[in-house]
Amino acid sequence: MKHQSSTLAVPDISAVPRHVAIIMDGNGRWATKRFLPRVAGHAKGVDAVRAIVEACAERGVEFLTLFAFSSENWRRPADEVSVLMRLFMTVLEREVGKMSANGIRLKIVGDMSRFDPKLQDMAAKAEAQTAGNSRLTLTVCANYGGRWDVMQAVSKMIKANPGVPEFAEEALAPYLAMAYAPEPDLFIRTGGEQRISNFLLWQLAYSELYFTDTFWPDFDAAALDLAIASYQQRERRFGRTSAQVLDQKKAS
Repeated sequence: MKHQSSTLAVPDISAVPRHVAIIMDGNGRWATKRFLPRVAGHAKGVDAVRAIVEACAERGVEFLTLFAFSSENWRRPADEVSVLMRLFMTVLEREVGKMSANGIRLKIVGDMSRFDPKLQDMAAKAEAQTAGNSRLTLTVCANYGGRWDVMQAVSKMIKANPGVPEFAEEALAPYLAMAYAPEPDLFIRTGGEQRISNFLLWQLAYSELYFTDTFWPDFDAAALDLAIASYQQRERRFGRTSAQVLDQKKAS
């Protein structure tokens, strides 16, 4: 399916965001605050993922994208990275069957080549098992970076079009890692930081940004509702004036 670019056309706007993207920040600090090892926060964060996937599906969100592991997260302590990899495999083992039963389609996006072959195989099988589901598309970004995404898309575009000297924006879009999804309507970052940290750099051009001090393990359905309520108060102009937005509403 081809989705509209927010810089080329004004996309359809709905009261419930069609696509929510989240940086799940604060797992380690949640654990440290409780005198627990950082990895305990990551384990608790999995429970929050389960709850938010369910809450998004219930509220009619069609696409949920979670930043699980960035290309810069390899800089973390080796033991923490190792635990995160094991946790990823455990989640795939335990949760994919439930996702499939609940109509959730799983997509895993990022440079998977750096992961253990077993994890790569598990990810591919999980995607295949849930490919026919349509209630909600859950994308997990693993070893993902926004700049990586743009560069890999440029490389594929050039390879597919040898000898073409110039390209328009719409020529690149099909090669982006998440070409199957519309641009996020709502971006959420938990944990108190206020930056996008190399996440979906191309796709977030006109997303509404929402930052909360709540650590990810404490982010629940009620916290999601607060984010959606904030989104619903925004005037999404996409370069237009407020008067133009109002005129369009009156016309419709």
